[in-house]
This record gives sequence, structure tokens and C-alpha cells, in this order.
Amino acid sequence: MIDLYYWPTPNGHKITLFLEESGLPYTIKPVNIGKGDQFQPDFLAFSPNNKMPAIIDHAPNDLGEPVSVFESGAILLYLANKTGRFFGDDVRQKVEVNQWLMWQMAGLGPMTGQYGHFTVYAPEKIDYAIDRYTREVQRLLGVLDKRLAGRAFIAGDDYTIADMAAYPWINPYTKAPLDLEPYPEVRRWHAAIAARPATQRAYALTAQVNPDAGKPLTEEERKQLFGR
Repeated sequence: MIDLYYWPTPNGHKITLFLEESGLPYTIKPVNIGKGDQFQPDFLAFSPNNKMPAIIDHAPNDLGEPVSVFESGAILLYLANKTGRFFGDDVRQKVEVNQWLMWQMAGLGPMTGQYGHFTVYAPEKIDYAIDRYTREVQRLLGVLDKRLAGRAFIAGDDYTIADMAAYPWINPYTKAPLDLEPYPEVRRWHAAIAARPATQRAYALTAQVNPDAGKPLTEEERKQLFGR
């Protein structure tokens, strides 16, 4: 059994996408980041960067003590290796998957996150920051669009952890939508993943775990998310 320390954010969705696709048994342990659960000592003991998601695998493949993993990319790699799925069948496929996973972790996720912060959450409008991160997200979408030309998924014909990592970061801010019209391959790929039953199950968890998702942040939530 896997304990998933989760809140319905793009990084949280990455892991539920994998778990729902793989069928691995898991239990959700909500980490309410608006209330500061991520700063609790018992959580920091295995997720020292005070970020979710994190997992504790109580049945690791070596049959030893439970294994804890933090950082969404590291969790995806751990789960892919645990199950032997969604990571390619040979070294060349694994290289393709791994480099695009790192691309998401280093680029698409952080840059889209900064775009969201300055367009949705920042207490004041800073035109330079909004322009800077809008342009960078558009550039990254262009990179992804070119990559997907002639491919069903990012690493080729098969759905992998590279897709699971990138998918939740495509246009995640309903209050600041990006124009995806210039990126037809991204739109085609995104729609195909959205139609997968496992994706729909993963995203249905949002309302179950956080019924207030989408509502304006309170001052306390702003303090917990941005004030420390």
C-alpha cells in the first residue's frame, strides 16, 4: 500500500495520474497547503522541502522497510521502476522519457507556476514579470508542440511518465487562460490524455479532497502559500 501525501495541484495530479493508470493500491493523506500542513514536523520528516506530493511505499520491491520519496519527478521515476511501466522498454526509450521528464521539472512546471503566480495570485500587477513568464510559457509550449508532431505522446507511441508530468501543467489556471490555438499538436495530445478514464478518475479527486478548489484564497491561505 502506498500513502500519497497530496493536494489537488498540478504536481499532485501527476502522481494520481500514475496511480490510477497503474492500479497500484494507495491511500490519500491530504496535505492542506492553505492551512500549512506542509510545515508540520511529521510531514517535514520525509518531505524536507515542505512541498507535496510525497509518498511512503509500505510494500517496496525489496520487501524491506517502507520507502519515502519526495519531489513529483522522483516519485514518478520510483513508481515507474517499481511497476516496470510507463518508462520505456530499453535504454534508448528511457533516455527519451527521462530527458522530457527533466524538461518538465526544470522548465514547463516552474515557468508556468511563475506565470500563474504573477497573473493570478500576486498582490500587485507587475507588467515585466507577467510579460516575462507569459513569453517563456509560450516558448515552452512551442517546444512541446514541435516535439509532438508525428508522435502520439511525448516519447513516441506510448504514454509515459513524461506525459503524466507535463499534462497537468498545460493551461492550469482558469483565471488566466493561455491561448492554445497556436499549438495544435499540444491541443490534440492534451485532449487524448483528458479522455483517458484514469485521467478522469484522477481529476475527480479534486472535489473529494478539496471541495473549495477554485474559490478565492483567504488571507490565511495566502500567508501559508506565499508568506513564509
